[in-house]
Amino acid sequence: MPTIKVAILGFGTVGEGIYRILQERKEAIQKETGYTIDVHSILVRNKGKVRLTIPGTKVTDDVQEILSNPEIDVVFEAIVGEEPAYTYLSEAIEKGCHVITANKAMFAKHGPALLKHAQFRDVKVCYEATTAGGVPIIRTISSLLPADRVRRIRGVLNGTSNFILTKMREEGISFEAALREAQARGFAEADPTDDVGGMDAFRKLMILSTLAFGKQPDWQDVPIVGIDQLTIPDIADASKGNLRYRHVANITIEADGTLRGSVGPVLIEPGHQLYGVDGVDNAVIVDTEHLGALTLIGPGAGMYPTASAMVGDLLQIIGKRETVALTS
Repeated sequence: MPTIKVAILGFGTVGEGIYRILQERKEAIQKETGYTIDVHSILVRNKGKVRLTIPGTKVTDDVQEILSNPEIDVVFEAIVGEEPAYTYLSEAIEKGCHVITANKAMFAKHGPALLKHAQFRDVKVCYEATTAGGVPIIRTISSLLPADRVRRIRGVLNGTSNFILTKMREEGISFEAALREAQARGFAEADPTDDVGGMDAFRKLMILSTLAFGKQPDWQDVPIVGIDQLTIPDIADASKGNLRYRHVANITIEADGTLRGSVGPVLIEPGHQLYGVDGVDNAVIVDTEHLGALTLIGPGAGMYPTASAMVGDLLQIIGKRETVALTS
């Protein structure tokens, strides 16, 4: 049976999730695709750290041991921040590897360059996991585009903020208390600034803008407001009117091609597609010219939603094996 050798860059929450899914689903993937997936190498920052047992896989803190290996077919990138992730993926593409990333901070800024580079090298760049966790929004929009035109995208793109707003409304606890619970449950980072301040949702919105419209608005023209200024009285007043706060990212293309975007708390009425989206769930509404409004809802935070989206990208690459050369 032919084998695909993969490397995982970063072995935190997402990287470990990728490894776990590939091991747990190994036989099912073999049966479905005809390929054996071999996790050949994992890049870590500290080789001495106690971690999940990974027999048969090379663990290294030297990325060149991975990038210089001609046997590697696919590189999963699960590193935080723009660098060194962008440099690593650029090198992987140059060496003919397909790449799969979950890095929205990097991809919002450097995605267009990576995609162009990959096209030149005839490899794939997959990025479903950069946006909305387990919601297959990238594949959905990609499928829509040949036959339809996207006019507007809006939705809840940050599971951490949505979890906090839900807790504040349902339990009457403060923003600070809800944030502490989100951190304790692994939904929020130790430094939650990007999540609660709106930058995480903004970056995801820019990724969707590039995909749907082929461009992004000037970043400085998009107002970004977080949820960190909302208080218990704000939430209570909204509930009295049967309204709910959602942290909504929104982008629209106007008739002249101008893009208008915004990120911030919005009061939602009953009956709206976003009204019942609670907890860590994400939801994206795609308004199209012919199909109308399409809403996708699913988990947006945690190990497995992100890792599952990345493994799904791998299966998409394998599904194109008739035109994409992989090691046999």
